[in-house]
Amino acid sequence: MKYRILGTAVVAALTAGASVAEEVRVYNWSDYIDESLLEKFETETGIDLIYDVFDSNEVLETKLLAGGSGYDVVVPSGTFLQRQITAGAFQKLDAAKLSNMGNMWDTINDRLKKYDPEGAYAINYMWGTTGIGVNINKVKEALGDDAPVDSLSLVLDPANMEKLADCGVHFLDAPAEIIPATLAYIGEDPDSQDPDVIAKTEPVLTAIAPFVQKFHSSEYINALANGDICVAIGWSGDILQARDRAAEADNGVEIEYYAPKEGALMWFDNMAIPVDAPNPDGAHKFLNFIMDAQNMAAASNYVYYANGNKASQEFLVEDVIGDVAIYPDAATLENLYTTSPYGPKVQRAVTRMWTKIKSGT
Repeated sequence: MKYRILGTAVVAALTAGASVAEEVRVYNWSDYIDESLLEKFETETGIDLIYDVFDSNEVLETKLLAGGSGYDVVVPSGTFLQRQITAGAFQKLDAAKLSNMGNMWDTINDRLKKYDPEGAYAINYMWGTTGIGVNINKVKEALGDDAPVDSLSLVLDPANMEKLADCGVHFLDAPAEIIPATLAYIGEDPDSQDPDVIAKTEPVLTAIAPFVQKFHSSEYINALANGDICVAIGWSGDILQARDRAAEADNGVEIEYYAPKEGALMWFDNMAIPVDAPNPDGAHKFLNFIMDAQNMAAASNYVYYANGNKASQEFLVEDVIGDVAIYPDAATLENLYTTSPYGPKVQRAVTRMWTKIKSGT
């Protein structure tokens, strides 16, 4: 890049601007991209990529709503995206800078309208379900061959959890996912916003909490793969990663994933640009890079999640596109639900309840 030398002050200003323009800061979920793509982006654009990770929507939201996060691209899930759009946390995307937008999948875009009605603020990165990962041999050893591995009763019935405690159970540290699942289990609307209905989950979760080894949103991947735990409520792709890591290690651990028969949450992780992003132009370049069909396929082939890019599907390996745990069949899709963000008052009550459940006080 060349600059005209107009004077010391101007040169200093241009140099400072160039320094910012040559850097893009991305804040994404942990274990969520093929890192060779990060190097490829730098090589193709000449932009330095600063890539940080988080493991809960709550952590990301705290940074965003405080302002001045310093990030150019962030990856909130659907309900959090909707709430953050309302709060003015994001800037609208400039379609003129996103030549690969046509690669995106209309079916997923339509579902995302629940969170981003005009499709103005975000692109889908990955989507999947929240379900149950089991070390099938250890679970059958604890509960017998008829263990209800495809039912939330596996983890929400205290009689089962007491028997599973010895081999280890992890839950997502994500009330926006665990509470709707519990509502589905007890026959209530998983998208309920009624505090009295939501409160019905407290005794259910309080009863099984003592048997949960850890509430964490990423450690269960390695714990499942290594055989350190036998059950996790987690995200589909994470559990499939654990399955494949165990298979590669040939350690005798056999992991299976189930979308609960009571219904499973369909979630969407989406890339958006904060309203105060230091380098929005570079952010658009990163989004356009990700929307390239082969790049998005490389990401899905690495993390074993479905993506919102229709054009990428011809480049997906059969283990991804042909696995109904990743790209569900029609019957499973019909049994998936989505949720809306809690309002501020309900969110405060949910946060208090979740803290109480985890602490046992």
